[in-house]
Amino acid sequence: MPTSGGLTSDEANSAAWEAGRGAVAGAAKWGAGAAILGAAGYAMSPIYRGLTIQFKVFLQMSGMIMGSCLEADHSIRQYEAKVRMEKRMIRDRAVWEQYEQEYEQAPAPKKSS
Repeated sequence: MPTSGGLTSDEANSAAWEAGRGAVAGAAKWGAGAAILGAAGYAMSPIYRGLTIQFKVFLQMSGMIMGSCLEADHSIRQYEAKVRMEKRMIRDRAVWEQYEQEYEQAPAPKKSS
């Protein structure tokens, strides 16, 4: 299916990998935080100890999924900003090179006496 001029397939593939890396990092980071909170809840709360294992797994996975989504979004926004900056630099460099070519081709000004 052809796209409407958005991202090329290489750019989309790179963006997907960047989001995937962010998601894995976020799941690990937030999963560790949820595990620490779970251990603290188990140590201090008789209510938490009374929960079923399925609900405890649900709570752990909820933290991991939330972290995964947040970090994937953050990393894709950073990637988009980097790509925009690179494209802007390429465009500005082309404009500058065109200006230099026009300056070199322009006749030298005549000196008046």
